[in-house]
Amino acid sequence: MFCHIEQDNALLPYDERFNAFYYGVFLPRQGPSMTIEIRPATPSDAPQILAFITELADFEKARHEVIASVADIERSLFGEGATAHGLICLRDGLPIGFAVFFFSYSTWLGSNCLYLEDLYITPEQRGGGAGKTLLRQLAKIACANDCGRFEWSVLDWNTPAIEFYKSLGAQPQEEWVLYRMDGKVLREFAEGQ
Repeated sequence: MFCHIEQDNALLPYDERFNAFYYGVFLPRQGPSMTIEIRPATPSDAPQILAFITELADFEKARHEVIASVADIERSLFGEGATAHGLICLRDGLPIGFAVFFFSYSTWLGSNCLYLEDLYITPEQRGGGAGKTLLRQLAKIACANDCGRFEWSVLDWNTPAIEFYKSLGAQPQEEWVLYRMDGKVLREFAEGQ
């Protein structure tokens, strides 16, 4: 086991899909109530997840690359055999962000790892603890599943995110270069062309 989390199981709803508990957190701030809740995404969240994906793609200057539909989200996150999982972040009951993650594997560690594909908090809700709360919940899921590491990627120009991640203790893995095959290149390679 790589981490140990003590929690009062009676107070937290359990989700057996990722061997984890979900919770609400009250963040004391001046002004209106600022209760943040993290919960597993459900099929009814698919339209909101796609809207968040599109907003994130706009920010990353890559909206033209979003080809997913609501049906794609429903199938890939909630269909039989789905390997990716979603979390919804709510403030005072309203969705303000999401995360999509999956489990990978490290041969060097001989253990599963948690990979965060996307994390998004709406711009007007940033700075109030929602992103940190969402990342902490993902870390708890990683620990509950004996994951040896928790990894994600960030665009090299996204300085606010980079500084935020570093402030949490995350370190860049600058010696690794990400490679990708997709679309036509992937199909042609698979077919031996």
